[in-house]
Amino acid sequence: MQGFKSSMVRINERGEVIVSVAVPVQRFRAVRGALMLSTQGADIDTTLAAERLAIFKLFLIASGVMVVLSFLLAGTIAGPVRRLAESAQLVRRRIRSRVEIPDLSHRRDEIGHLSGSLRDMTDALYTRIEAIESFAADVAHELKNPLTSLRSAVETLPLAKSDESRGRLLAVIQHDVKRLDRLITDISDASRLDAEMQRQDAQPVDLTKLLTTVVSVANERHDDQVAVDLTFEGGRSSAFIVLGHDSRLGQVIDNLIDNARSFSPAGSTVRVTCQRLKTEIEIIVDDDGPGVPEEAVREDLRALLHPPPGPGLRPELGPRPLDLEAYRRSP
Repeated sequence: MQGFKSSMVRINERGEVIVSVAVPVQRFRAVRGALMLSTQGADIDTTLAAERLAIFKLFLIASGVMVVLSFLLAGTIAGPVRRLAESAQLVRRRIRSRVEIPDLSHRRDEIGHLSGSLRDMTDALYTRIEAIESFAADVAHELKNPLTSLRSAVETLPLAKSDESRGRLLAVIQHDVKRLDRLITDISDASRLDAEMQRQDAQPVDLTKLLTTVVSVANERHDDQVAVDLTFEGGRSSAFIVLGHDSRLGQVIDNLIDNARSFSPAGSTVRVTCQRLKTEIEIIVDDDGPGVPEEAVREDLRALLHPPPGPGLRPELGPRPLDLEAYRRSP
């Protein structure tokens, strides 16, 4: 009753631990009475044990959830990422043979997007490698022909007995040297154009305006009595817009037209047709030239080279950034 809190632990006659706590009841600093609470010590121990058990159960549940999430993340994220990384390493080491990146594009998450991007990048890489190999084979083939002719002329020149024979051999040598110079220039231009196209971004190109301009220029600058006719099929002018490089596309079409005119008889017509095929646009350059025999048409038309000399396609070297199919039907 002196206004102080007090506590006491005692043991009753049955040996039970009794915990008592007393607090004063005051009003305006005057002690009006005291409140004492007593309980058995076993109740406190039971309450502490129950709380400890609840905490332990919560720990077990959290540990189980962490283990399940670890296996789930390992199977859905870490495992696929590891497979993609291993495939990427195989692509780097086995550049000569095609390595397939795991297809996880069915997943609608970041792993699926990553898999699709890696597959597209790998396909573009292999396509690039195949284009380089094909271009190197074409270059070797084109350089071999004039070199063989040049070597034969040089070896025969000391054996020539008349001035007329020597003159013909010298003319052959000059022709082959000029041809080699042209081929080397074409190779240099092809490498430069290829590098430029890799650095430049594709822009919308209106094929209606582009083809109209190219055909108009082709009709004005040539006097070989071969006309060039242009037609559009399958849509309005707004339907013939593609992403690309207008100057390079114009150069490709112009080269195809020049090639067609060089083998067309006088008074004939070179027909340029641009037609819309659903999601694609097809440009056909057709002429009345001699054509290529069926046995000379290879399965891969994009790498077609006609053996010179003789009627057919002129050997043209250059990058192949477009999906072109170049062939000539025999009449």
